[in-house]
Amino acid sequence: MGTAGDSTTVEQRFYRYGPYTLLGLAVLMAALSSGLIGMSAADKYTAGILTGAACGLQLWWGRVRPAPNPHTPAAVVYYVLRTAIGFALCWCNPFFSIYAIIGYFDVAELLPKRFVRAGMLCTAVTMAGSQSGSGMPPASLANWVAFGALFVLHSSLALLFGNIGAREAERTRRQTETISALELANTRLEQALSENAALHAQLLLQAREAGVADERRRLAAEIHDTLAQGLTGIIAQLQAVTSTADPALAREHLDRAAGLARHSLGEARRSVRNLVPAALEHDDLPGALKKTVAGWAERSGVRAEFTVTGTVEPLHDELGATLLRIAEEALANAARHAGATRAGVTLSYMGDEITLDVRDDGCGFDPAAPHPHNGTGGFGLGGMRARAGRIAGTVEVESEPGLGTAVSARVPLVRRA
Repeated sequence: MGTAGDSTTVEQRFYRYGPYTLLGLAVLMAALSSGLIGMSAADKYTAGILTGAACGLQLWWGRVRPAPNPHTPAAVVYYVLRTAIGFALCWCNPFFSIYAIIGYFDVAELLPKRFVRAGMLCTAVTMAGSQSGSGMPPASLANWVAFGALFVLHSSLALLFGNIGAREAERTRRQTETISALELANTRLEQALSENAALHAQLLLQAREAGVADERRRLAAEIHDTLAQGLTGIIAQLQAVTSTADPALAREHLDRAAGLARHSLGEARRSVRNLVPAALEHDDLPGALKKTVAGWAERSGVRAEFTVTGTVEPLHDELGATLLRIAEEALANAARHAGATRAGVTLSYMGDEITLDVRDDGCGFDPAAPHPHNGTGGFGLGGMRARAGRIAGTVEVESEPGLGTAVSARVPLVRRA
């Protein structure tokens, strides 16, 4: 930026003071060569008047000259008068072409674009005439031929360099526009980056909050499926103790309650460690489900069957835990609400997915009907669907009043690494 500013300053100084310098040099050279060229007294007198007029014109232009030059009418008048004075001075003495040559340099600054070539051609006439050998007008045919050749040369060079200058100016203009566009784009990019950073921070906060909420729901469902169901079973066994007079049967119910308490305690400790069901610690999913179904049948007094179809494969721990919890919840609902006399659990390995079906012949219900909150804090069908959803699975319920209930969980099969 500093280099461009310095260049502009030098250029403006040349346009302001250059004509004075060139005019001074031209006067000096004309004075030294007046004897050789044979200037008459009239030519000297005329040259003196024109030199004074050139100085006066330059002083006037220094006062009215706008900065930068916007091709004003005053600029056109200045250029035309200066060119005419230069032509007349060269008529008096060819060495005044040193002054007239200034017309090549600032023509684009002073004249509108459509008149630039005309201005250059006028200056070319002056320069060709001063260099043709006898000054102006040419004195012989040879001088006229030389004038024509020099005029063609000056015109060609002037137009060539004029086109080069125009292309350079156009390139500079395009570069300036490109730089401005890039600066604008950079500003917008910085704004977009700032907005994206704020949005990213907001999304991270939302993701963290969503993760915390999801983890709370998962822990609540885990507690419900372990401690709550275990305590429910214990309460049921203790109630059975109070309702029987047979000591042996009462002892059996107490033993079951103690077993449930120990099992629930183990589940609680395991949940604190990694929330993986204790049943899956030593058995695979089919083995754990088989024991779960058998234990549920013994506690509830409902006949239950467990079936496995397809080729058994080792599953990811989270997948097995989810299906086991869904099975436990579905069986617990069948025992508490359905009044079933028979239940069946089927685990099916189906290539890229695995399904769990839990059926009972209980009283059934209308899945589309709203179920008011009963204050027990149970998770039920919503909890099962939430569990399956966390591993990209689904839970579907088919039931009608009096026709039993079927719960089907379908999840992608993810093998243990």
